[in-house]
Amino acid sequence: MKSYLAAAIQMTSLPDLQKNLVQAEELIDLAVRRGAELVSLPENFSFMGEEEDKIALADAIGLQSEKFLKTMAQRFQVTILGGGFPVPTDGGKVYNTCLLVDPNGSEVARYKKVHLFDVNVPDGITYRESSTVKAGEDLPPVYVSPDLGTLGLSVCYDVRFPEVYRHLSHKGADVLFVPAAFTAYTGKDHWKVLLQARAIENTCYTIAPAQTGHHYGRRQTHGHAMIVDPWGVVLADAGEEPGVAIAEINPDRLEQVRRQMPSLQHRVFL
Repeated sequence: MKSYLAAAIQMTSLPDLQKNLVQAEELIDLAVRRGAELVSLPENFSFMGEEEDKIALADAIGLQSEKFLKTMAQRFQVTILGGGFPVPTDGGKVYNTCLLVDPNGSEVARYKKVHLFDVNVPDGITYRESSTVKAGEDLPPVYVSPDLGTLGLSVCYDVRFPEVYRHLSHKGADVLFVPAAFTAYTGKDHWKVLLQARAIENTCYTIAPAQTGHHYGRRQTHGHAMIVDPWGVVLADAGEEPGVAIAEINPDRLEQVRRQMPSLQHRVFL
């Protein structure tokens, strides 16, 4: 594993597949021009709209999202995480799918979101992700990259379930991805502290690309795509506008923190 720059992209995705892919390409280009070798896109990067529209367009969204990720990875010669897009399943629902693609355009890891956001948020909005999404059944994978370290996948609501990240760290993860479309209401209180907690307790870097702003109807997201180091220090924060958070992933820093705080070696219950 070498030192390199990673990018957490922040978008305001809309109910328009093509506009979203244009926005994503512009931000990937920006990240690469700033030196990023690992680029991550947020949950719902290619489409963020009403649930019935997502289902109606799921075939096109799924196919074009996957093609886009592979094309961008090859064109820019970087590893890209697509943080979440719908892939149709039998029975009329979709999997909320996270895909990691290497610079050759090859899929190296895929994760179907397990924890679905069925929540009555105190701001009066009710979310029922399970109405259109089928939960994955498998723990998220890690991908071992000789250059970029061991990368662990997750999606958004998973961040509230620390056992997911303990599994990833047990598998050797150095970097934890948390691509998200976090609600504005919960994000202001929970987003940053949850990302710091997952980084600290697992002594891993956390890379969290995010959605921001107003998308459709009453749907509004928190923003603040960020990269957190293994000590819990926020290295980069994209704020509230579309853009890119970029920071160095440094194996020496990872080793230093794990030497100073060897909590992973002290686990009793695995």
